[in-house]
Amino acid sequence: MGNRMGRALRRGGALGLVLTAAWAVSLTADISALGEGLSGLGGGHTLAVSLMTSQLGPLPGQHKGITGWGRLLVDNSPLLAAGEEAVTQRLDEPASPGPSVPDGALPSDGDDEEEPDLQPPRPEDGIVEMTGQGKEGSQYLSDGGIYVYNRTDLALDSSLLQEGTVDVPLGEGPQILIVHTHGSEAYSMTDGELYEESDPYRTTDCTHNVVRVGEEMATVFRAYGFQVIHDTTLCDYPAYNGAYSRSQAVVEQWLAQYPTIKVVLDVHRDALVGGDGEIYKMVSTEAGEKVAQVMMVLGTDAGGAEHPRWRDNLAFALKLQRNLVRGYTSLARPTVLRKSRYNQQLCPGSILVEVGGHGNTLTEAIAGGRLWADNVARTLLEMK
Repeated sequence: MGNRMGRALRRGGALGLVLTAAWAVSLTADISALGEGLSGLGGGHTLAVSLMTSQLGPLPGQHKGITGWGRLLVDNSPLLAAGEEAVTQRLDEPASPGPSVPDGALPSDGDDEEEPDLQPPRPEDGIVEMTGQGKEGSQYLSDGGIYVYNRTDLALDSSLLQEGTVDVPLGEGPQILIVHTHGSEAYSMTDGELYEESDPYRTTDCTHNVVRVGEEMATVFRAYGFQVIHDTTLCDYPAYNGAYSRSQAVVEQWLAQYPTIKVVLDVHRDALVGGDGEIYKMVSTEAGEKVAQVMMVLGTDAGGAEHPRWRDNLAFALKLQRNLVRGYTSLARPTVLRKSRYNQQLCPGSILVEVGGHGNTLTEAIAGGRLWADNVARTLLEMK
């Protein structure tokens, strides 16, 4: 409640500044010229609509028009009143389905390229357990128990899940490459696995960050006879920004050295924070053991970057996902499609793998990562 009241006060203050500026302009500008200017913005009072929607935001009570203090402000400003009808229609429209933690989606649209502002859990917030699952409709594409969450702006339907070609021919020589664009990502220390933080929920101690999870996965693949290269470079340290450019150079180097590599796994951990500051841990119970859920993230060309074979990357991920949902209760969160490429244009067998979130423990992440790798290894053997 305190957070909501604070946001309302901040919005009110910001709107007051906007109204003051508008009043000042009205004292020095020709009113008819101002009206002509507004009409020139597409005839729909674009400026007024933008001011109202950006500053008022969601208003208290039911969204049936402007009420409360918003009503008072609008009634005293011809500029804002000009856009009231358009804003009211927008508020009364059903909210577009957005990502939500329970549905297994990511909590923001940052595309993982800017460092999230993670804070230690407050006593009143704590860590909330959640099992991410898909659902019918909304932005989900589904087919036979497989769910893909479309977080791009591409108009896609479930026929996409039958497109693409699995082009992952596994032969002799190194076949699997594991890298870590954000290798310093770490987990909650609530299981007693302590580490020295470089930043909140980050450490350069590779026995306690996602590099450790990647090594556990590599161990599983090797046990099945696969030749694995595990690159432990911390591409996000000391700087987070630019990590994908650095990991791209790492992947390109290994692909040039070993053309036999056909599977590239970029292993991360997720960051899931609720609107009121609560931290989510994504868990599944498999064979009586609580483990971290695992999510595959696939890039597209929706962000404008060239990625002609993203459907092939998706086809490969879905082949793995189909076996995962058959083999485990809820180990796999829904696969997510994003706008960015995540270097997956380099190889049609590339997948970004999120093992748990920062609310999970390292113990849970290792257990979930090993189960995921075991199922994937058996699927790859079938392909081989």
